[in-house]
Amino acid sequence: MTAKQMSDADVWPSLRVADWTATRDTLHMWTQIVGKIRLVNAPLLNHWWQVTLYASARGLTTSRIPYRAEAFDMEFDFIDHRLVIRSSNGSSKFVSLEPKPVADFYAQTMQALADLGIEAEIQSRPNEVEPAIPFAEDYEHASYDAEAAHLFWRQLLQADRVLGEFRSHFVGKVSPVHFFWGAMDLACTRFSGRAAPPHPGGAPNCGDWVMVEGYSRELSSCGFWPGGGDEGAFYSYAYPEPEGFSAYPVMPPGAFYSSEYRQFLLPYEVVRSAEDADRMVSEFLHSTYQAAADGAGWDREALEDHPDRWRDEQSRRR
Repeated sequence: MTAKQMSDADVWPSLRVADWTATRDTLHMWTQIVGKIRLVNAPLLNHWWQVTLYASARGLTTSRIPYRAEAFDMEFDFIDHRLVIRSSNGSSKFVSLEPKPVADFYAQTMQALADLGIEAEIQSRPNEVEPAIPFAEDYEHASYDAEAAHLFWRQLLQADRVLGEFRSHFVGKVSPVHFFWGAMDLACTRFSGRAAPPHPGGAPNCGDWVMVEGYSRELSSCGFWPGGGDEGAFYSYAYPEPEGFSAYPVMPPGAFYSSEYRQFLLPYEVVRSAEDADRMVSEFLHSTYQAAADGAGWDREALEDHPDRWRDEQSRRR
C-alpha cells in the first residue's frame, strides 16, 4: 500500500509527547552513545554531517562507519527492537532495546563492539542536555515503550519523505536529511554560499566551537523534532536571522513564529489532522525558506531548480 493509498491516520501516526517522554529521554541518550561512536571513527564533514544518523527501513542507522581497513554500521531496529551492529568481516552483534538504564545499554553496546574487535573511546557524557549524567552512571533514564519507539520512527519516516522532496528543489549546497542526536531532531539545511558571523554558542554541555562550526555559513534549516507541540513539531529557522523574518506571512495558517525558540513551528498534530498532510508540510517548508532567502537576499535563481526538470526530455525520448 502506497502513502497515497493509505489514510493520513495510517501514514501520520498519533504520538503524544507526554505519553512517551520517559522513553524519548532514554532513547535520546542511547542515540547519543551510538552517534558518538560514529563521531570518533569518521573524518569531519561540513557542519558535523559525519556524526548524524539516518531514517532507515527499520529504524535509525549510522550508515557505514570506516574502521581501519574494515567498516561497520549500527542500526536501531524499531521493528524487532534491538540495536544491530554489523561488521564488514561478516560478524554481527545485537543489544536488545527494552526497559533498561542508560548505564546498562552503554556497557552492553561497548562490550558488543569489543567482541567485534572494534575500539571506540567516546566522550562518555551527553551533549546539549542539562544535567549531563555520564552514560556509565545514568540509572535515571531507564524506560523503553516499544510501541512508542515504533510510532516515533514512523513519524520520522514521513518527515524524512517530505523533507527529502523539499530538498530536491535546491541545487546549491544542501545537507542530507539526517538525524542529529544532540537535539534529537531530523533536519535538512540549505546554504546561501556566504559566510555567517560566528555563532555565540551557549548550548548546554556543548563547546561553543561546536556551534561555530555548525553555523559557519549562512543557512535556512528545517526539520522535525519530538517537542514544540503536543505531538512534536516541524520547525524552520535562519542563521543569521534576517530582518523581518519573524513577521513573514508563512503558510499554512497553523504555522507560527515562536519567540521562545526563535523559529517557525508547525505542530505535528495540525499536520496529522489535515486533509492533505504532505501538502501542508510542503507549504510550511517552502514558505519559511522563502522568508529566510528573500529576507537575506539569496541568489535564488542560481540556487533553486525543479526536480522534474528532465522529465519532459525523458518522455520525448521514450
